[in-house]
Amino acid sequence: MKSWEFTKIEGNRIKIDRWVSDIMGLVDGGYIYSTLFQYPEAGPKKYELLLSMYPQENLRNLAHITIYTDDVPGATVQAARFLTDRKIRVLNSVSLNGISDTTIVWDILAELNFAGEGDLLTEGYQKLREAGDASVDKIKFISVKPTSIGRIFRERSSTGGLKTELRKGAPVTYEAGFFDLGKEYGDILGDLSGRNVMITVDPGMWIVSVVIFKDDTDLVKIDMDVPDCMGSIDTALKMLADAGVNLISVFTKVVISYQTMDIEVVADIKGSSMKADELEKKLPEYLSELNGVYELKKIERL
Repeated sequence: MKSWEFTKIEGNRIKIDRWVSDIMGLVDGGYIYSTLFQYPEAGPKKYELLLSMYPQENLRNLAHITIYTDDVPGATVQAARFLTDRKIRVLNSVSLNGISDTTIVWDILAELNFAGEGDLLTEGYQKLREAGDASVDKIKFISVKPTSIGRIFRERSSTGGLKTELRKGAPVTYEAGFFDLGKEYGDILGDLSGRNVMITVDPGMWIVSVVIFKDDTDLVKIDMDVPDCMGSIDTALKMLADAGVNLISVFTKVVISYQTMDIEVVADIKGSSMKADELEKKLPEYLSELNGVYELKKIERL
């Protein structure tokens, strides 16, 4: 699943496409909470804005709860009542018919009353189940895991990357598919109209990341067909690496199994030895010399 898109800031507002808002549950008139980070001078990123539908002070008590129930009437109601009786607050969730029409899987982002309550929740369910209690007779299994949302807000990542938190913004109303940067961050960001951004969604954590690139970043999108075989990806991208092209995102998709794969690359060519027009000329020449069907379909500036 491709979980990101590239767009431009329009008059200091970020357009959030319908597919993102549908996945993340954003609705017009709803609040969005945000935190703004700044990246160091090295690299193409300037700022990152993390958007969520819940206040960040609640993050430490958030958990992923997965409940498996029989696919029978009343099962989801029973599962919801089990959580309600224990004062577990359901935030965002998705329920789907799971295994061969016999099981319903309900994935929940929930707010616990205190950190560590998950173990008590599963232990309590197990005792009721073993006792044959009718209040859980439609529930097959409950899993509770802590979220990793907090790591996204850390200033230092596990790989040593560093970013600086500039501000936690007050909630901003989501209006007509736009998030208005100016309301909370206008004094920091200034006029960013026309700047490239990358919007990434994390459906499991219900977080949207908006990376704002530096004004001298030169982004291009390269789309090519390669053989669907081992080694074709590194072979196709080798010329870009040799030219000092900085890859921002890579998306691969099999078109015909064991025959053709599509590779879509978004890259920053600011520090490359080749400009876009040179790549457009030399990349097809390079691909034509490889064994198999390698074809450049399109290069475009973002």
